[in-house]
Amino acid sequence: MTAARDEHSGHGDHAGHGDHAAQFRDRFWWTLALSVPVVVFSPMVGHLLGYMPPSWSTWIPPVLGTVVFAWGGRPFLTGAVSEVRARRPGMMLLIGLAITVAFVAGALSSLGIAGPSLDFWWELALLVVIMLLGHWLEMRALGQASGALDALARLLPDTADRISPSGDVATVPLAELAEEDLVLVRSGARVPADGTVVDGSAEVDESMITGESRPVGRTVGDRVVAGTVATDSALRVRVTAVGEGTALAGIRRLVEQAQESRSRAQALADRAAALLFWFATGVGAVTFVVWALLGDLVNAVERTVTVLVIACPHALGLAIPLVIAISTARAARTGILVTDRLALERMRTVDTVLFDKTGTLTTGSPAVVGTAGAPDTLALAAAVEGDSEHPLARAVVAAASDVEVPTATGFRSLTGRGVQAMVDDRPVAVGGPALLRELGATVPPAIATDADRWSADGSTVLYVVTGRAAGGAGSGRGGEVVGALALADAVRPESRAAVDALHARGVRAVMLTGDARPVAEAVAGGVGVDEVFAEVLPADKDDAVRRLQERGATVAMVGDGVNDAPALARADVGIAIGAGTDVAISSAGVVLASDDPRAVLSVIELSRAGYRKMRQNLWWAAGYNLAAVPLAAGILAPIGFVLPMAVGAVLMSLSTIVVAANAQLLRRVQLSPDDLAPATGSPATPAPADTAPASR
Repeated sequence: MTAARDEHSGHGDHAGHGDHAAQFRDRFWWTLALSVPVVVFSPMVGHLLGYMPPSWSTWIPPVLGTVVFAWGGRPFLTGAVSEVRARRPGMMLLIGLAITVAFVAGALSSLGIAGPSLDFWWELALLVVIMLLGHWLEMRALGQASGALDALARLLPDTADRISPSGDVATVPLAELAEEDLVLVRSGARVPADGTVVDGSAEVDESMITGESRPVGRTVGDRVVAGTVATDSALRVRVTAVGEGTALAGIRRLVEQAQESRSRAQALADRAAALLFWFATGVGAVTFVVWALLGDLVNAVERTVTVLVIACPHALGLAIPLVIAISTARAARTGILVTDRLALERMRTVDTVLFDKTGTLTTGSPAVVGTAGAPDTLALAAAVEGDSEHPLARAVVAAASDVEVPTATGFRSLTGRGVQAMVDDRPVAVGGPALLRELGATVPPAIATDADRWSADGSTVLYVVTGRAAGGAGSGRGGEVVGALALADAVRPESRAAVDALHARGVRAVMLTGDARPVAEAVAGGVGVDEVFAEVLPADKDDAVRRLQERGATVAMVGDGVNDAPALARADVGIAIGAGTDVAISSAGVVLASDDPRAVLSVIELSRAGYRKMRQNLWWAAGYNLAAVPLAAGILAPIGFVLPMAVGAVLMSLSTIVVAANAQLLRRVQLSPDDLAPATGSPATPAPADTAPASR
């Protein structure tokens, strides 16, 4: 139904679906209001219900029915014309034919040209109302958010602080920046354009580009990317690319290309409607010819009109939209937001789920996973790190929540190396290998053994050094390394259960990450995924999805960052973690409100259950037409049975009720992750972070 309508309505793009849904909604409510008196004052309805409409109401059904036909039915009439021009008969042509025949029959009856048996005003009104409702429900569910590209654009600041040759700083609109301009990036501000650092050093949050969970140290000579954030210090940056030349613009283009290249599956209802159109018109033509040859021209007209009106897919028009509406509502109550109904339909065919590591299979935040050395190592480290806002510092402080932490004074940040402070009147420093080199400190063999093992596993290692302040005067033996800490991104406790449950359903699990391969392999081994793509950039993530698809896989991509957006858009189904960035959410067809990867199983179950209901409803709706149309044509007339038009109309309404009731059974589908994938009961498993501890 969707493909045909998008073609003729001009709403094939994602942005148009929201407006299109609003148009159907408004038209539905107004048409419903007009249809009530048409039905109430219809002589045929009065006869069926045992009352007689007042004589003064004779022209109410014709007048309001004409308005309903011309205004309420306009989308279907224009759609029918477009399908005729495209030579692709479908739902719109079938609906347009039915309401046109009902209108002509009703008009002939009201003008006295034909008998009262052709008074189809009430049937016309109900037909238009039901079809508008079905299309409104479908359009509302179909409307995918088109904010992905806007969300990317919002990562850039509106202005930049440009430094003139004289050293003056002026705030200018971003559009005025040019290559070779010198800009000041203040602490906490976003980099306005791609460039190279010419002065200063800072921890830069590049998670929206690289997907890494911690800031990266950037200093003179290093490249920085538009949209990233200088977290702790100011930088002076020489602009090397602006506008469409930036890395962020490149990601934007990838998202746009992937969205444009995504194939649109033709709805089952469209195919059924096309077949039903030829069936109904063929039976209608045969009906007229046969009855006319029998010499009963009046009955020929009545039988033909009855066939064409009954053939209109009341139930068929609601078969899929109702399932979609109930599925999306059911999903929302379970924490699953469906922004693209085609994505939900495709999920049942997915045989490969591609997980982004950071923030999806892992928590995306570092945690202390090991200590070595003196018993008070963690307490000393937490004391020094207490005044730091660095993610690693927050992890150390959190790990020491149950430990008595001494008071530290004289806190000092050593950019790119670590931190130091005075604890119990002695200098204590915490940092990585760069700090050891500056202090000239040697790691004791007992601590080095653990540190080497942690580094080999991909963990970040922080050393605790006492006895000498960084940058202090003097020479000779450096400070004493009294301990070390291992920090890693923690694997979510539900990740293993999610992967095991996917395997039980015959679905492969693949992991995608920008981390180093040792880190990726360590996480993959703990979680149990089947394949790993490591050390990938945004374009490579998109290409990884493409390579899987070229192997014949139907891929669902699960991610949460801007760098995942191209892959989310390229995948057959994009699934965004709700806690992720706006652009990831906007690029996905399904959004998970929770960060539990087991929720992917809920999407699969919902998709499969919804598809079953769609098929059941389509078979019922189409089956009704296949049986009712020949009866309406008078195929059993030789044995004395001719289906009355009123009975046919009632049966048509009952068919719609059956379809609606069957769709309601979707509310009973079990979608709880705890039931779909039993938890392992194990605590969060530590997974290595990046091997390079450059920032500390």
